[in-house]
Amino acid sequence: MAKTTIDTAALYAALDAARTQRELSWRALAKEIGVSPSLLSRIGNGLKPDTDGFATIVGWLRVPAEQFFEGVEGGATQEAPDLMVQLAPLLRADKNLNETDVEYLEQVIGATIKRARAKE
Repeated sequence: MAKTTIDTAALYAALDAARTQRELSWRALAKEIGVSPSLLSRIGNGLKPDTDGFATIVGWLRVPAEQFFEGVEGGATQEAPDLMVQLAPLLRADKNLNETDVEYLEQVIGATIKRARAKE
């Protein structure tokens, strides 16, 4: 039976990146998100957030909840989705980029990924 759990380390890292970028304290970040500071502290300590707290956080981060899922089946972690599959919706959602910009970035990122994989 497959079991999906929340990757609290990845969730905390995303929160910390947003906090650092905005130059906020953890308490100020919690207020901006609309959750309690203790929820962020619990996540930092590796504890799973409650469902409403998790939904509020991923909604505020504006990323798919699945980005923070760990699926374990038969002892092996499921393969991560392709990087371009993850990036394409983010690029297209950016209102500062027109279609030409998005296509160009997809080409550049795709070529970079292809080159990196060729080195493996």
